[in-house]
Amino acid sequence: MKPFRFPLAPLGAARRRLLCSAVALMAVASSAAAFPDRPITLIVPWSAGGGTDATGRFVATLLEKELKQPVNVVNRTGGGGIVGHTAIANARPDGYTLGVITTELSLYKWLGTAQITHADYTPLALYNTDPAGIHVRAGDGPKDLKALMDEVAAKPGSLKASGANLGGLAHLSVAGLLSALQRPVNSLPWVPSEGSAPSMQLLTSGAIAVVATTMPEAQTMVDAGRVKSIAIMSPQRHPAYPAVPTVKEALGVDWSLGAWRGIAAPKGLPADVAAKLGQALGKVVNDPEFRKLMDARKFGVEYADPAGFTAFLKDAEASFGIAAKAAGLAK
Repeated sequence: MKPFRFPLAPLGAARRRLLCSAVALMAVASSAAAFPDRPITLIVPWSAGGGTDATGRFVATLLEKELKQPVNVVNRTGGGGIVGHTAIANARPDGYTLGVITTELSLYKWLGTAQITHADYTPLALYNTDPAGIHVRAGDGPKDLKALMDEVAAKPGSLKASGANLGGLAHLSVAGLLSALQRPVNSLPWVPSEGSAPSMQLLTSGAIAVVATTMPEAQTMVDAGRVKSIAIMSPQRHPAYPAVPTVKEALGVDWSLGAWRGIAAPKGLPADVAAKLGQALGKVVNDPEFRKLMDARKFGVEYADPAGFTAFLKDAEASFGIAAKAAGLAK
């Protein structure tokens, strides 16, 4: 005799949708629980040896401990940071490609150099802000900022400056200073480079006379006695550089500008993965070991969580737009 089986009622459309949704939710939960299950890439849009590279590697080292997976730093240089920033924005939004986004992102839109903005990313953590400074060769360079500007006024175009790309933060800091002094921006011609480290090489070789970059990025050369910092672009003297005068002290004009750095992922990152990365990065930035590493190079530490970093980026874009217009660089 054949065993009797109750006939199974066919699944209705509503029950099928419910079952599919449940399976999908289980898959997402499983994926979130597993993340990360393989190495992560951290893209740095600037050259090795510069401040962004150094701080990015500090983050990567400690993030590995939090996530229990390797975090591999990859330098993607070119186009004044555009190549690397674009690579971050265009990566798969799965949490396995992150990047260090920098001040230049606040400028591309205003300068007309690229279409990417903060809206193309999932902001995860702000970790650094630093004032810009003016640096010259030790020994044969101008003794102070007034002497430098007097020489620029007497022989326009004879001295050259660098710090990074044309239209980036470093260039804008010098252009804004010249504008504040009511002097032509081209009286101190700009030599584009791929970051502070190559610019310092140009300075110490004698190819240029001035480097504008953040104070920590010049510190190694300052400590080696090859470079001298002659002004800081902040409202007050910085406690880490008490002997360096502000622009206002040196020249009587009120001009200040600074850089920022943070970690972001491509737009569209799943909320659960973003939350896990945001929490991990919060622990990294507030870790005493991270602050020790940053303090050793005199990098400023400023933390903002994903929501705070998003608000910061919106404000930064607006502020740098005002600065770019004042310097006559906005398109």
